[in-house]
Amino acid sequence: MWNYERRLEFPVNIKAPNAMLAQAIISQYGGPDGEMSASMRYLSQRYACPYREVAAVLTDIGTEELAHLEMVAAIVHQLTKNLSMEEIEESGFANYYVDHTIGIWPQAAGGVPFNACEFQSKGDIITDLTEDMAAEQKARSTYDNILRLVRDDPDVCEPIKFLRAREIVHFQRFGEALRIVQDRLNEKNFYAFNPGFDCTQ
Repeated sequence: MWNYERRLEFPVNIKAPNAMLAQAIISQYGGPDGEMSASMRYLSQRYACPYREVAAVLTDIGTEELAHLEMVAAIVHQLTKNLSMEEIEESGFANYYVDHTIGIWPQAAGGVPFNACEFQSKGDIITDLTEDMAAEQKARSTYDNILRLVRDDPDVCEPIKFLRAREIVHFQRFGEALRIVQDRLNEKNFYAFNPGFDCTQ
């Protein structure tokens, strides 16, 4: 069951359009380490999770990533609305404009479109949580890079700082979830209870 509250998780009120920044920030919408891949990753992984409290973490964070996707879309939209054709051409936004006008479309900053290969759902909870922690760090690194580009625009900088801070919290929560899983390893852990399987020993 979903309850949608009609407000952004953090306010986005950008006054000055900037298509060049929009082209960088859109990577966190549909790029390899963006919010779309994060939400799909966690909301898919939760079904194979053997522990309810860990599945709840995946659900909570996956749902929050949808809110972050909405924030990134709002940022990109506000950075590109009311652009003149001259601004579109001068900013290098023309190629995107030809295909999408100023609609929001999932792609990386380099123009590569989003696809399902951007995330993994392995069905092994240790593998999945380890990937999730790495994914949060990659997203944090991407936000670091974006902050270096937007440092002079507080209207853009503040929501990006908020998103970056949430990546750190998610990393910590996935670390806690991984510790729960490791503490509960039992006879279902094939490798721990079948050491002869590893032929290198």
